Amino acid sequence: MLPERTDLSHPRQTVRTAGKRRKWYIGETSVWLFLFIYFIAVAYPLLWMAVSAFKSSDEIFEHSWSLPSVWHPENFVSAWNQGISAYFMNSVIVTVLTCLITVFVSALAAYGLARFHFKGKGFVLIICLGGLMLTPQVSLVPLYSIIQSLGLYNTYWALILPYAAYRIPFTVILIRSYFLSISKELEEAAYLDGCTSLGVFFRIFLPMSVPILVTSGILTAYHTWNEFMFAIIFIDDENLRTIPAGLMQFRDALQTDWGVLLAGLTISAAPIIVLFLLMQRYFIRGIAAGSVKG
Repeated sequence: MLPERTDLSHPRQTVRTAGKRRKWYIGETSVWLFLFIYFIAVAYPLLWMAVSAFKSSDEIFEHSWSLPSVWHPENFVSAWNQGISAYFMNSVIVTVLTCLITVFVSALAAYGLARFHFKGKGFVLIICLGGLMLTPQVSLVPLYSIIQSLGLYNTYWALILPYAAYRIPFTVILIRSYFLSISKELEEAAYLDGCTSLGVFFRIFLPMSVPILVTSGILTAYHTWNEFMFAIIFIDDENLRTIPAGLMQFRDALQTDWGVLLAGLTISAAPIIVLFLLMQRYFIRGIAAGSVKG
């Protein structure tokens, strides 16, 4: 009788599978290592700022990398009383109104571009894409003249309207991509039930698009809250300044209380960080779902 044939393919498959697992493990480890380094690079300056806000000016320069020997929570009280409270409320008003206007107008425009066919639709999309390439610095002089001629200078609207105008093109593209993923059968069923186009928009599209709307709101809030150039050019009244422009008043030509200044910066950064942490589930879902269709 002939000897039984030995199957040599199984050991080879085992070696090949082990090699694939090793490559996958190395790749995953490299990704996690990169993300950890990136996290340290982003989080460390924020942590240093928050810790240094509890120090005196002398200790910030003498012991920059250590914990405070004496904690000074009164720096936050001083920053709040020296004007941060007013700047904070101005920023809240400007940011909330800008987010509401930007998201609502962008959602209406995205609904029209995603569900209706009309002459010039492609041109409107090109205009939206063109708006992404227009930087605020290019239009600063004509925008300043327009705001002066409309009587908006030194008002909240001098900031709200430009902020919304510059954020709408990107937000329209983002929301439109999400609207394209909504089933047309739901829309047709709503029309059969007697809904108008606005009824479909308010009863179907908006409730189903909460993730992308929250994402658009967070991105708009981040841009509005931290914007500096328009805030110092279009607002001259100290009582109407937002936090980025108001913090400039904390710097003195001869002496600056760096502990109080860093406390003000910490107060300024906290709302956006907290907003993202609370809404990160919707933010991630919105970014992922809004990028699947064009």
